[in-house]
Amino acid sequence: MQFLAIVISALALIPAGAHLAALPNKISLPQQEYFTVQGIYYGWAILGLLWPSALIVNALLAISVRSQAWPFWLALLAALCFAIMLAIFVVWTLPANQATRNWTTVPANWEALRRQWEYSHAANTAIVFAALCLTTMSALSWRPAGP
Repeated sequence: MQFLAIVISALALIPAGAHLAALPNKISLPQQEYFTVQGIYYGWAILGLLWPSALIVNALLAISVRSQAWPFWLALLAALCFAIMLAIFVVWTLPANQATRNWTTVPANWEALRRQWEYSHAANTAIVFAALCLTTMSALSWRPAGP
């Protein structure tokens, strides 16, 4: 369970990190160029399954190590990080995707939506990194039961 939680948490960091790495180059692009660049994310929705998967696996990790306080709380905090990520996605990222029909329609407030989309992804990158650290610390602090 520890290995699975670390791997899924690490995989969740990949698309989040890609969004963060692209932000400085994209945030000031003119409208047409920005919408063109956003097309590279077509098909990435499947990667969104990593977040609820990481939430579930980290919650299961917390349950499996509940006999040890430190590993339990670290895993639980990691699961909470993924819950927060999902909330940020639902409150800020998803509405921007919906308002722009996944960046194929240009509404009047597209620049505000761009900032909302980009910075919600940036925040989620920091959160998933923290979650990965918490998951790893949980695994490293767990000790097998004595004889």
